[in-house]
Amino acid sequence: MATLGGSDAAARRGSLRDVRLSHVITVLEELYPPAWAESWDAVGLVCGDPDQEVRRVLFAVDPVAAVIDEALEWGAGLVVTHHPLLLRGVHSVAATTPKGRLIHRMITNGIALHTAHTNADRADPGVSDALARAVGLTGDLRPMVPADDDPRRGLGRIGELDEPVTLREFTERAAAGLPSTAWGVRAAGDPDAVVRTVAVCGGAGDSLLDTLLDTGRASRVDVYLTADLRHHPASEFAEHGGPALVDAAHWATEWPWLADAERRLAASSPEAGKLETRVSTLVTDAWRLHAEGAL
Repeated sequence: MATLGGSDAAARRGSLRDVRLSHVITVLEELYPPAWAESWDAVGLVCGDPDQEVRRVLFAVDPVAAVIDEALEWGAGLVVTHHPLLLRGVHSVAATTPKGRLIHRMITNGIALHTAHTNADRADPGVSDALARAVGLTGDLRPMVPADDDPRRGLGRIGELDEPVTLREFTERAAAGLPSTAWGVRAAGDPDAVVRTVAVCGGAGDSLLDTLLDTGRASRVDVYLTADLRHHPASEFAEHGGPALVDAAHWATEWPWLADAERRLAASSPEAGKLETRVSTLVTDAWRLHAEGAL
């Protein structure tokens, strides 16, 4: 499993102390309320005893074996991930399946798992805010799809670059601002088109393409950056004369949020500020290789 470059992200804040898991979960659910999650989502505490004490918290995008290996090696008592481990209903967590084995390893070793998924997508700040900053958007950000009860939060973000650049330059800037993956960053549109207003959505965002045709035109969006764009929706979107599209790896567009969640947890209370936290630098994107065609 590859890792990002740079030094260890662990940060010590004063003298370390154990904190009750229930306190940490309360803070996380105040920052990212489960009620904000989509109805189909599975967020919150996956495993762990609320009465147990934790000292180290590891943040990661994916609850996969390599991340739990890191948690064990580092001695984390809590892993906070963006993606759920048990998104669909299950009838068994026997150790005969990969997810069952992961659950057994965590329980056996006293590691709790908490997930903030679409509730973190809708938060202010949330996943798309961190993505927007990573690719160079500055100033105020506004949701692409505002929440009914609070127009400051919602899905996606729209913002401005400090100065106009070409689509080619923006694509290169996005690649430089996001962690490197085999998927890379690709763009659809005129490479020399001028880009100033940008819409972003962390993770799979092609469900917002139709919305963008309306909100994007109203907001004069020049480019939309997201992940997992499929051929037909992207092609049809271009035929409607929508903004240029930039497609990055799903994992890469969500990874910048981890550091923001880490900072918000630490700043939430003096007690949480005594925890030791780390953002995992393991590259857990599903795609491992990339090769160019002959044509």
